[in-house]
Amino acid sequence: MPSPTPDPVRRRAPDPPRRRADAERNIEAILDAALRRLSRNPSAGMTEIAKAAGVGRVTLYGHFPSREALVETLFQRSLDAADDVLDVVDIDTGAADEALERLVRSSWRVLDRHRTLLSVALEVLGPGGVRDRHGAVLARVEGLVRRGQDEGVFTADAPPAWLATTVYTLMHAAAQEADEGRLSADRAAGVLTGTILGALRGPEPEEP
Repeated sequence: MPSPTPDPVRRRAPDPPRRRADAERNIEAILDAALRRLSRNPSAGMTEIAKAAGVGRVTLYGHFPSREALVETLFQRSLDAADDVLDVVDIDTGAADEALERLVRSSWRVLDRHRTLLSVALEVLGPGGVRDRHGAVLARVEGLVRRGQDEGVFTADAPPAWLATTVYTLMHAAAQEADEGRLSADRAAGVLTGTILGALRGPEPEEP
């Protein structure tokens, strides 16, 4: 007796274009609202964010099942924005120290807009999680450091990875100082540039 023919696998029909567009608009509205609310109140909860985005809690949780998932997505969006800045800033031509100054000043503008988000991300993801998500940016900084060492404008007494970590640490320290009111955001780019270049160039050679 022949075995019964199995029923064909039922596959979920793809969402129609309008529904997908509505979902994308909701996601962007939620992320924009989350950035605004968290910038004003780092402890803002999901209900507050949903209200600011003009969506219901069901819609919010449908896209982001937890506050942690929302913060992680929002933080990744800020990193994507920073990566876009690096794509625009020319760090492959000219002297390496001048290229690094352009990178620091441009990156600070992005970091300044998201510095409160950074503190929230540190609470949610932990320092290790935040650093892991900077892997692509750190790799580009390390490549620039290597070029500077080859050109003789950066010290060769420290590994490139360590100097790239120095840049990362000083950038985040400046964000924390500005967030806590100990450093003016307007001055931070200049202070950062001077401090970072001084650290990477190393001590001045002693005169004979």
